[in-house]
Amino acid sequence: MSATLTAIILGIVEGLTEYLPVSSTGHLILATELLGYDAQKWALFNIAIQPGAILAILVLYWRTFWQVFTGLLSAEASAIAFIRNLLLAFFPAVALGLAFGNVIELLLENALVVAWSLIIGGVAILVIERLAKPVEVGGVANMSTRQSLIVGLVQCLAMIPGVSRSGATILGAMACGVDRKTAAEFSFFLAVPTLTGATALQLYKHGGAMSHDDMQLIAIGFAVSFIVALAVVKGFVAIITRIGFAPFAWYRIVAGAAALVWLAQ
Repeated sequence: MSATLTAIILGIVEGLTEYLPVSSTGHLILATELLGYDAQKWALFNIAIQPGAILAILVLYWRTFWQVFTGLLSAEASAIAFIRNLLLAFFPAVALGLAFGNVIELLLENALVVAWSLIIGGVAILVIERLAKPVEVGGVANMSTRQSLIVGLVQCLAMIPGVSRSGATILGAMACGVDRKTAAEFSFFLAVPTLTGATALQLYKHGGAMSHDDMQLIAIGFAVSFIVALAVVKGFVAIITRIGFAPFAWYRIVAGAAALVWLAQ
């Protein structure tokens, strides 16, 4: 398989899975095993194309970000609360990532961990969907500091490949009583600083080894993930608003079980 085709496939996987509660990192690791290419060679690529998915959120929700920006200039309470909640949820991942970054990188090479995480996460989604009693919050700015901090702590679980950053943050918010739509949007917005920070750290540590050809492949993956993520986010919000997260839970369970069978061969 050519490097260009591999970059396109991984860009599609990133765009499809980054904001769904199915684990983009886990799927990229499994794709590595399935396609049979050098995982270490493409590890930095998988991180470097994440800004494509980030850009999709900035484009889709540009009005929200613009309102927050202008609100900060005039010291509006809602804008300040919006930023406060994002920062409270962001800092736990920063602290844990800096403290255990090397351990986390080793886990990224383990497809078996991904398979079990997919299954366990799927079961967790079904349980929380049944037990959670969310109420209409009215937007990210209206979430409490306690809810935001808990979501940030739960997000740290996503450092285990296969857990899903999106799934952890959404379900963490719902477990705290936040409605589905607000929980999903908080997860989207929180992805901007979280993924930007993770990408910047990895590029700082390993970016010096990238060649001109690597940069071209990253540009391809970036563009593909951006386009795919644009479509996925809109559809995802519509699905969870109408029928909830059960389809994604069952997908995780089936995909994880299939991965275990395949890895055992």
